[in-house]
Amino acid sequence: MVDAFVSYAVQKLGDFLIQEVNLRLSLREEVQWLRNELLYMQSFLKDAEEKQVRDHRVQQWVFDINSVANDAVAILETHSFEAGKGDDDGFASRLKVCTCICRKEAKFYNVSKETQSLKQRVMDISRKRETYGIRNIDNIAGEGPSNRPNNRSAMVRAPRRTTFYVDDQDQIFVGFQDVVKRLLAELLKAEPHRSVISIYGMGGLGKTTLARNLYNSPDIVSSFPARSWICVSQEYNTMDLLMSIIKSIQGRTKEDLDLLEKMTEIDLECHLRDLLKERKYLVVVDDLWHREAWKSLKRAFPDSKNGSRVIITTRKEEVAERADNKGFVHKLRYLNQEESWDLFCKKLLDVRVMVPTMKRLAMDMVDKCKGLPLAIVVLSGLLSHKRGLEQWQKVKDHLWQNIKDDSVEISYILSLSYNDLPTVLKQCFLYFGIFPEDQVILAEDIMRLWLAEGFIPRGEERVEDVTEGFLNELIRRSLVQVANTLWEEVTQCRIHDLLRDLAVKKALEVNFFDIYDPKNHSISPLCPRHVIHDQAQRYLSLDLSNLKLRSVLFFDRDFYKLSLIKFRNQFQHMYVLYLDSRGDNTPVVPDVIGSLYHLKFLRLRGIPLLPSSIGNLKNLQTLDVQNNRKPCQLPPETANLVNLRHLLAPYSEPLQHINKLTSLQVLRGIRCNQWKDVDPVDLVNVRELSMDRIKKSYSLNNISSLKSLSTLQLWCDDESFPVLEFLTSCQKLQKLWLNGRTDKLPPFPNSITLMTLVGSQLMEDPMPILGMLPNLRNLELVNAYEGEEITCSDNSFSQLEFLHLEYLRNLERWHLVASAMPLIKGLGIEICRKLKVIPERMKDVERFPKE
Repeated sequence: MVDAFVSYAVQKLGDFLIQEVNLRLSLREEVQWLRNELLYMQSFLKDAEEKQVRDHRVQQWVFDINSVANDAVAILETHSFEAGKGDDDGFASRLKVCTCICRKEAKFYNVSKETQSLKQRVMDISRKRETYGIRNIDNIAGEGPSNRPNNRSAMVRAPRRTTFYVDDQDQIFVGFQDVVKRLLAELLKAEPHRSVISIYGMGGLGKTTLARNLYNSPDIVSSFPARSWICVSQEYNTMDLLMSIIKSIQGRTKEDLDLLEKMTEIDLECHLRDLLKERKYLVVVDDLWHREAWKSLKRAFPDSKNGSRVIITTRKEEVAERADNKGFVHKLRYLNQEESWDLFCKKLLDVRVMVPTMKRLAMDMVDKCKGLPLAIVVLSGLLSHKRGLEQWQKVKDHLWQNIKDDSVEISYILSLSYNDLPTVLKQCFLYFGIFPEDQVILAEDIMRLWLAEGFIPRGEERVEDVTEGFLNELIRRSLVQVANTLWEEVTQCRIHDLLRDLAVKKALEVNFFDIYDPKNHSISPLCPRHVIHDQAQRYLSLDLSNLKLRSVLFFDRDFYKLSLIKFRNQFQHMYVLYLDSRGDNTPVVPDVIGSLYHLKFLRLRGIPLLPSSIGNLKNLQTLDVQNNRKPCQLPPETANLVNLRHLLAPYSEPLQHINKLTSLQVLRGIRCNQWKDVDPVDLVNVRELSMDRIKKSYSLNNISSLKSLSTLQLWCDDESFPVLEFLTSCQKLQKLWLNGRTDKLPPFPNSITLMTLVGSQLMEDPMPILGMLPNLRNLELVNAYEGEEITCSDNSFSQLEFLHLEYLRNLERWHLVASAMPLIKGLGIEICRKLKVIPERMKDVERFPKE
């Protein structure tokens, strides 16, 4: 995979030599030398990717080549930007000719200086190649670490349909059925006093998975009207935890959020107590490490003698035992031999490839996992990507070299799976270590970060499809867990604590990233990526002037003083700036941010206004200024961002000339009154459009001009939707979300596979129209119908797999003929209180809760 990055750099260097015909001879020779050397190094990469499994120094060597290739491209992008800036400057045209020549020479001097620095690094890499014994095996048959063709198409597979199901559910039903029944009985028993159920055991046993299964159980969902889930972790903030519970209980209106931001910790505690007093609640306190953390939370959980419950998961027996004197404590056991084998087979991608000899090998390896579920699923993910008996034997040989007390350490199995990844997937996996412990990560966030960092090789496939393939590959290997899905796509993911520890450790070994340590006021100057989880203001007091930082990610939500960032001196080489500010104070973005012309990913949460200089960021691919409470004001210069692919910005003023953003693929947060005058005919690449504040008087017909549109989300104001006849012209539309009153269902294109109708309040049964859509696989109806009965007629819903009905308050009868819904797999019914009986055939369909 690194070969793809080097190839791209070689191509860019060659293009540069062709375009810049007037280069000084010395600079031309340096660029030509760099191109030739990178071209030569490509032939050694196959051998290096095999050797890095056994030698982390070789792994560093591969990362160094990748870094040089990316930096070479960055230098050329800088030159191109500076050259273009000079051409566009009206004042420059009036300068003397000699001044122009001096300016051009200065630009070439900077390129020369940077190229000489790269040359020195390449020479150092060449010396290390000889030291590490990396051979030229360009013409030798062989495969990469994964023992399969090392190309991106092997990883860009169609994602599994995981709609409404989290990836780790298999794990819970292997060996833990008895535990689930026992704990459900404890949660649902008639005891009126609030009680605490504590689950404890070592990391990797499945405590969180067990708790999640209980939390989503249909019996629990129906018994506890108020539910909330929080992750505490080793480093926690009590105010954040209290706020998280409050938001999940009372909702997230602008007024409520504004009020919460002004509260002290005592205010939040009292507010939460008042909220829970009259409610029967269930709160899961996941990954609790310290008794002090529990003490600071439990005061907010009142005992109203209504059967409320709290579930705690922890690795520490002491924390579990002392959480509640009258509570129930459960020590999670290891899986037995039969359960371990069952789990291994469930997670193996293709059990059919396992011939008897391979089965014996696998059983021996599973036995050495000693019943630890995390070790078993990661081992299964590793072997799923190994072909044949010989490769499975190699894995066993590696494990047997590290047996202690007749078992294999979990850390070694995790490392073995990591080492098996191709280099590009190693980088993608390591990036998960950047996020705080236990954080649920938006899948689109991390995929767009990978794209901005240059991890995604360019080829025939659309890069967004490649990134999705990479994420699914890590999920298939059980290195990443699915946290949530929507419309058959992973929307949220997480990484186990032990795997995050591995990512942080490996990242430091290869100088991939470092996390600021506020206690010692230190961070590695060798790492091109700096991560700040806390005390960002103190971090910025460090001398960062001589560092070529590629990415800086701030997770300190109290940080808002962007003026403290020395953009021009310290961050000018940056590709990624990630700032998640959620405090009371409003960050002000300085004009100098426009000097970050390498920037490809910019996330600034809580920003009300962007400066006009944002238009200078010609390389920007993702602009994310989403804010839950107020829109952001985008300057007209935003239309100059010609490479922008993802615009996530609920903005307050119409964005003129938005049709200039021809690379745009995702447009989210636009308001209808800003769209009605847009001619979108040039937005040929837009695949996803999200629009709100729609009024009945507006026309949406110009949406039909978006010929690539596949996902459409529309939110209507208090009145009903305008005419939606334009939908029939959206021939590539697959996913449709309509939130708002709809007088009558429009005709839909046959291409639709997933549909959600919320608040439609239809008076006529929608099933006859929806049932005729030939490709509809997933249907969700929430407060969408006011009638008393629905009818699914002959041969209707021929492809439907998942159906969710919620808050159909008048629904009493559901008629389902035998030939309807032949492929149905999952059914969810919530708050349809008058529907006492469901069709007989639906009683055997798996029920799912809506998270």
